[in-house]
Amino acid sequence: MTMHTNYLNLFIAILFLGVCPMNTHAIEGNNSVILYTPYTKISVPPGESITYSVDVINNSDEVKNAIISLSGLPRAWDYELTAGGFTINELSVLPKEKKNFTLKVTVPLKVNKGTYRFSVSADGLAELPLAVTISKQGTYQTDFTTTQPNMQGNSKSTFTFNATLKNQTADQQLYALMAEAPRGWNVIFKANYKQATSAQVEPNASQSISIDVTPPATIAAGTYKIPVHATTSTTSADLELEVVITGSYEIELTTPKGLLSTDITAGESKRIDLVVKNTGSAELKDIELSANKPVEWEVTFEPTKIERLNAGEATQVTAILKASKKALPGDYVTKMTAKTPEVNSTADFRIEVRTSMLWGWLGVLIIIIALGGVFYLFRKYGRR
Repeated sequence: MTMHTNYLNLFIAILFLGVCPMNTHAIEGNNSVILYTPYTKISVPPGESITYSVDVINNSDEVKNAIISLSGLPRAWDYELTAGGFTINELSVLPKEKKNFTLKVTVPLKVNKGTYRFSVSADGLAELPLAVTISKQGTYQTDFTTTQPNMQGNSKSTFTFNATLKNQTADQQLYALMAEAPRGWNVIFKANYKQATSAQVEPNASQSISIDVTPPATIAAGTYKIPVHATTSTTSADLELEVVITGSYEIELTTPKGLLSTDITAGESKRIDLVVKNTGSAELKDIELSANKPVEWEVTFEPTKIERLNAGEATQVTAILKASKKALPGDYVTKMTAKTPEVNSTADFRIEVRTSMLWGWLGVLIIIIALGGVFYLFRKYGRR
């Protein structure tokens, strides 16, 4: 009984040793080729392309020829297998080495939101499950966008907006480019750095569009909205631009008739009417008046300061000019200036100085006295 039992145990042990190596070989055989990529589930919007880098790892002791294929990919989706710059569908891998290939999957534009699963296979050797989550519902549409829709500057500025026109349709589109600008504004579209009124964009492609916006020179300060459109017979997109005009600062100092010359008698005063004009588009504040005058002359202003002057308005100022008593006859220049912290204007006045009438009559009197003296002497001593 004991001997039979020992024979039975020996037989079981021999059978066990024979089976175990066979099972180990089978497991190794099942893992002899592995497909690996680090990102097996990716989330993208419709119309995007996903590029996978996939390794084919040969853990066996012999060369493996791996036929690469995809299964479960939705019908409208496209894919491409490449390696070494070539389109491939089979790879040969040396023992204990690995080869890499690229899988590019293109998601269509019109696709439902959700998760889609498919597999990459090395036929009969290994399988790699992948998943793609579509983040939003796909449609056929056009996007017209810019990262900077708002700009600020004065009325002499040109505002350049950089926009992107994206054709998310399955067909080539020729977009007409239009703007609804206020009267007097100028809007220029540029595609590929050239002025254009239309732009052609391939399916699922983008085109950079620059938009130059120039306001009228005399426009008032404020915020202005400019809608722009890209349209075709089947699709369109809108973009709203905003321009904030801070106003231009300009000032002019002149006279009511534009005449910048006058005359004055030495030692006397004269009132000169001046006009200060705000020729810019922004309000001017704290306008100060000053003069660069000849030595010993005096210039004062009424009023001495203008508190504020709206765009396009003008106000009258009086300059009171007093010439020096010692001023000799001739022409003198007096520079009068109206200035603010932002801008200034200078007018050069030519002042002709004349001799006082008193000195003229005094000269005449001296001449008469001299003539009288000569006449008296002639009468008194002329007969001798």
